[in-house]
Amino acid sequence: MRRRRYGGKNVGARVLKAVSSGLRLKILTLLYERGPLSYTEIMNLLRLNPVRDAGRFAYHLKQLLKTDLIEPEVENKKYKLTDLGRKVVNFADDLEESAYVRRRMLVRTSRLAIEEFDRNKIAQSLIKEANVPVDLAQKIARETEKRLQETGAKYLTAPLIREFVNAILIERGLEEYRHKLTRLGMPVYDVTNLIKDLSESGSNVEDVHRRASNAVIGEYTLLSILPRDIADAHLSGDLHLNNIGCWILKPCEIIHDLRLFLRRGLRIEGWRPLLPCDPPEDFRSALSLAEDILRLTNPEVSGVQVIDYFNIFLAPFLTGYYPEEVKHSLRLFLTEINHSIPKAALGIELSTPTFLAEEEINYAGEKELKYSDITEESARLASLIIDVMLEEPRPCISPLLIIKVRSESIKDDTWRSILYKSHRLAIEKGGVYFANLGSEGQPPSSYTTAGSRLSGDWTGDWELDIIRTGSIESIILNIPRVSYNSGGNIRAFFERLYDLSEKAVRALEIKYLTMKQRVKEGLLPFLSGRTDGDIYYRLENATRLVSFVGLNEAVEHMTGERIGESSEALKFAEEILNHLAENIKELSSKSSARCALSSANSHEASYRLASLDVEEYGWGRVKVQGDRNNPSYTYMNITGWEGEAEIEDRLTLESRFHRLTPGGHLAIIPIRNIEASAEKLLEISEEIIKKYPLGLYYYESGILYCTNCQRTFHGNLIKCPSCGSTDTTRIFNQKSYGSIRK
Repeated sequence: MRRRRYGGKNVGARVLKAVSSGLRLKILTLLYERGPLSYTEIMNLLRLNPVRDAGRFAYHLKQLLKTDLIEPEVENKKYKLTDLGRKVVNFADDLEESAYVRRRMLVRTSRLAIEEFDRNKIAQSLIKEANVPVDLAQKIARETEKRLQETGAKYLTAPLIREFVNAILIERGLEEYRHKLTRLGMPVYDVTNLIKDLSESGSNVEDVHRRASNAVIGEYTLLSILPRDIADAHLSGDLHLNNIGCWILKPCEIIHDLRLFLRRGLRIEGWRPLLPCDPPEDFRSALSLAEDILRLTNPEVSGVQVIDYFNIFLAPFLTGYYPEEVKHSLRLFLTEINHSIPKAALGIELSTPTFLAEEEINYAGEKELKYSDITEESARLASLIIDVMLEEPRPCISPLLIIKVRSESIKDDTWRSILYKSHRLAIEKGGVYFANLGSEGQPPSSYTTAGSRLSGDWTGDWELDIIRTGSIESIILNIPRVSYNSGGNIRAFFERLYDLSEKAVRALEIKYLTMKQRVKEGLLPFLSGRTDGDIYYRLENATRLVSFVGLNEAVEHMTGERIGESSEALKFAEEILNHLAENIKELSSKSSARCALSSANSHEASYRLASLDVEEYGWGRVKVQGDRNNPSYTYMNITGWEGEAEIEDRLTLESRFHRLTPGGHLAIIPIRNIEASAEKLLEISEEIIKKYPLGLYYYESGILYCTNCQRTFHGNLIKCPSCGSTDTTRIFNQKSYGSIRK
């Protein structure tokens, strides 16, 4: 065997003697794992006393220097490991493994398999997932193995190993690598509680599956897709990202163009149904086609689907049908939608819009007629739809109706009678929204039941602006928090508001780019299918909505008065919205995006943001609605409807803010008196159409339906007044789009 000599002595013997001390081997291992360290840093990490242990430590350090296992870095006054020292550490570790059999560790992997622990897989994962340098990855893997051995755990799991790796990365200040290596998922405790809570609320297993998967996608979005400042703003409660579980997967809303399918059938280039579907030839097949459209689109949108101008586009198929035949087909259609499409709505016109009146029909065998020629059939279909819904024992859940009212709707006796029946439906069953489109000079507009508004003033072409597009998503700003953090300083308030607006607009641009990527990948096959060379869902024309909660509370915090209590408070509220609108216009102009201010939001956002603010600032500082168990900020209605103010004053206030929020709005008009009649509600609606530019509204009456005796009641009842049942009652509240089960 070849021997190398240094100073007349065998180098191997000198090296082995140098590492015969446990302390010296610890020093080498420390430099191997941590890199160059100073004299003081090594002593501190070894927990040596600078006074008592200084001499002993200096002696050991000198021995390592003499055998060339370490060397000094003169410039930064640190010691580092030599190549020989590195080989010694590796040799010592290998020797330890060979000298005795380490405890066999088994791992339950993410592939649902059990295999023996292998530290090389940790190194490979670090290199592949987080781009960690090879040497560093091997060091971390070695340290992880050592710590896992010390735990004495009977078996390991992939998440547990990852937690150890992340802990080591944090200890070493390698936060960037740890961020990339974060594992997505839900703790066992959270999954257990999720199943329990949803079972108690009357949900089904699909709801559990959806909530769990949304939690994972939401984490991924916040960790890997959105910039850190936007993700932190959502997590801290500065803003709220709607539908975070679907943020990178699908757009929020769509307004369908039924005419396209009535003319062509389900024939979209690039999308292949299981069976080809030709254009419908009768009313029943036309309804079946409409159902197919909603069903096929349902997995590709996170929010509401609307088939607008429903009664007008289907009216040509009514020829030759008796009312009872039409009602039978409608009943089957509505029942099927109620069972399979949870968020669907039908836009019902109470007159023929001028922009549609002269358009030729070109389907249902009609080649010469225009929509203005079938006004009578449109009215008959609208009336029959409402009749069927009135005859149903259950309240309306899906599809909901959007009754589009224009000034001529209350002048014509036929349309007015249908408007009356729609208010009966609102009282007795709920599920009816009213879109006030009677304002003079208003461009063609459509609404969704979430309050989103699409207007024909984007490109100037109502078809491009309203149908085959929708809302890509909305972000909700926490206005009260802006006021808390500004310390009462108006200038600071608007500066913070601008910063929050910039984050929202930037996040919506990221959402748009991810949707383009999903289309390119073919993950939205129906929406991205082509017709006449154009993608069905006009993504470029979809609105990006910036909304808000708590305007009323923010104004009270800044001025000492609520919006309806003084002209100064009202003026400040309008100033806030004007600033927001200007911010959005300026920030979105860089990308020519269709971005708009909206006051439509959700109870979820209102509750979440209010709860976070209570935790952050305390009850003494935060202005909220509700009690300590259910705090929330004012949402939907700008001013809330508490107090004894006259309804005319409320409508005047809400109308002012609807004009300032062109992207969306929804006024919730509570019916305090459960004996309120359809006649009374119709009077209110007629006043709204004549006097108030209120865009979208609905009447909230509070409806209780007993599944045991299948009867409907009004009021917040604990049990069914008829049969006494408590377990089978459900209270329906359209603010949350559906039912609040009790």
